[in-house]
Amino acid sequence: MKKAFFSGIFFILLVSFPLSGAVEFSGLDLSEELLLFKADSDGNGALRQSGVFAAALNDRGRGEIRQLTAFPERIDLLDSGRMLQVRNAFGVMRIPVSGGLPGSVSGFPSFSEGAPVLGGRVESMVSSEDGRWILTVEPESPAYGNLVLINAANGSRTLIAGRVERPSSYFPASWSPDSRVFVYQKENRLYYFPINTLASPVDERYRAIGTGSIQSINWGRLGEFYYLKASTIYRVRSFDLFARALYTDFLETGTIAGTIPFEFDPNFDRFWMAPDAGAVVVSKGGRNLFYYPLDAARELVPQASLPYVLFPGAASEIKLLWSPSGLITTLVSLPKSGGPRMLAYRLNTGDGEKGNVMLFSPLDSPPGDAMAISPDGTKVLFWGSSGAVLYDYINWKSLAVLGEQPVYAALWMGNDEVIIAARGLIERRRLDGRRSLICLSQADDFGYEENSSRIAARSGDTWYVTDGLAPWTETSPPVLREKRISSSRYRVYLENQGSSSYVNIPMVRNTASVGTFPLVAANAPPRDRPPDTAGEQETAGVFSHGRREGLRETALVFDCVDDDTGLRTVLEVLEGFGLKATFFLNGEFIRRHPESARSIALAGHETASMFYAPIDVSDARYRIDREFISRGLARNEDEFFRAAGAELALIWHAPYYAASRETAEFAAAAAYLTVGRDIDPLDWIERDDAKRTGLNQLSASDMIDRVMTQKRPGSIIPVRIGLLPGGRDDYLFNRVDVLLDALVRDGYSIVPVSVLMEHSR
Repeated sequence: MKKAFFSGIFFILLVSFPLSGAVEFSGLDLSEELLLFKADSDGNGALRQSGVFAAALNDRGRGEIRQLTAFPERIDLLDSGRMLQVRNAFGVMRIPVSGGLPGSVSGFPSFSEGAPVLGGRVESMVSSEDGRWILTVEPESPAYGNLVLINAANGSRTLIAGRVERPSSYFPASWSPDSRVFVYQKENRLYYFPINTLASPVDERYRAIGTGSIQSINWGRLGEFYYLKASTIYRVRSFDLFARALYTDFLETGTIAGTIPFEFDPNFDRFWMAPDAGAVVVSKGGRNLFYYPLDAARELVPQASLPYVLFPGAASEIKLLWSPSGLITTLVSLPKSGGPRMLAYRLNTGDGEKGNVMLFSPLDSPPGDAMAISPDGTKVLFWGSSGAVLYDYINWKSLAVLGEQPVYAALWMGNDEVIIAARGLIERRRLDGRRSLICLSQADDFGYEENSSRIAARSGDTWYVTDGLAPWTETSPPVLREKRISSSRYRVYLENQGSSSYVNIPMVRNTASVGTFPLVAANAPPRDRPPDTAGEQETAGVFSHGRREGLRETALVFDCVDDDTGLRTVLEVLEGFGLKATFFLNGEFIRRHPESARSIALAGHETASMFYAPIDVSDARYRIDREFISRGLARNEDEFFRAAGAELALIWHAPYYAASRETAEFAAAAAYLTVGRDIDPLDWIERDDAKRTGLNQLSASDMIDRVMTQKRPGSIIPVRIGLLPGGRDDYLFNRVDVLLDALVRDGYSIVPVSVLMEHSR
């Protein structure tokens, strides 16, 4: 009876969720009209996290929900260091740095305000440094949305631009340090928006800066920004924007600050400006790092002796520290393989002034994956799963251990004070040893004190108390009363709902009236278009899709043809989502990039064959028979074993997906299963193909929307790795995280092709 009633009050929220259940509730403890509970999020491959909440109940079941702990997946320091902003799976909240409980931001969705948990992943947004404004992209499709400006004080919303790409590895907008203006990216062009024109904004076409992406700009200390277009760096000040944006199409915005010796591609390159803007460091394709002085400084160093670093092929996620004195340290991540996780290189730009040859020299690996340099450039804080360590930046040696629990985020508050957001606590830590609590990040135990309405929570071995309004304060171990699930007015329990986005739902029974209500609203299961098997073209012996009914899963497969550009990005994204996929490798790819082939196997992904050469087996010029197919498959097996020391799965797809009944039969004779596809993203179309065939080159975001429109349970969705010889403006592999997020939010499990096959039997 209860289940029938409960299913009738489900309603659809704005965002869809995975059916596996991203959130599980526990620890219900009722004190008259205030319910304590805990929510655990699996993060869908991101950080697993939990929060403790207090819900005030009313006649309709749920009143105000207050968040009592704040898991620090992301943190920002706002309002001149007075406010800490915390972002996690449960939304965005703010806490006074002096100490307090998390508070939601007006106008921005959070779990405590009734918004859903967004697939267990942190919401993308950027705040102005004064804390007054928030920019977010509200989805209109899987790949596009509206850029909206939110006033954090009153929740008012202003539409800035439509058809902005939803955030991928970076947010498509960036604030000036003085919070007076922001720059945003739309359809490969950059625009600015000054806050003082909010009442009567200037038309977007008159706010254009030029072509590029947010990766094309770096902000300076005085509110100016540096814009790298092609090989020229422009210095752009606010009055430049107002005076010259009208002439963007034929006059560059800003003044020339310098040039670099090659063209900058914002799809794959990054750059960092020196604190004094006298030099630039450019990462070319994520593998080459160049130091290049600008203007007068260029004459001090001959171009032939400019410093340069070539990173290992498996290196990724470049980070750079640049002190005011000119010491540059660059750090790159390595895949998990038993060795050091980070490589570090040091460049002292002062050597050039002394007449010495400047070189990037290797340093000892740092003690953490994340880092931040102090404002004066003399110290650096490292943190990660092993805790936090303070380093002497100049001499690159440890000064102190500031914690041994996992640290998720950290910030400098000055030269002698840091905020450390660890597994249990978010604290201010002075370097002289003094510390103060900002808020609990998670609780190992919690409940009501005996004979008191105070809430107690334990982090590690230490207990803290609050009345639900005041900040947490340390206390001696309290006596907790037994957890209760009923009061004079209410009764609460957990209802298992396997078809919901949640593992279970807290239910509230109002015993003084009629009705049982969910504490949180769950979404209805997502729906696909009805199966239309009559319209599907099936090729005998070719597995082109899995089950259409009963299982909501799909296979995202990656085709490695000849170039490995984008592979590191894809592997990082899959690791972040906690997913395993199928990679089809061509012999050309294996021979050219054996280290990359090995990295796929080391990451635990399914590796399959795409033949030994990129031959169109449907081409009549080739004599395709059983021996030809079996020899080509066997040769590819041997190539992969030599490169990776592992075997390919006995699964293949023909180059260009040119499958036929005959080639499938020939492959079956060699014990191979032939795979096809039921969706074509069209990411293989080069510029010349578009001219020759009349097919449009879709942008990466348009391809995502195409896939999400066409996908169905059992779909096989291919993504091509590598640059196309004929070129493209952008590549789907650079936005595979947006595609995965869209699939996961639409309730799909992502599985390797072999699992799709197994579930289809």
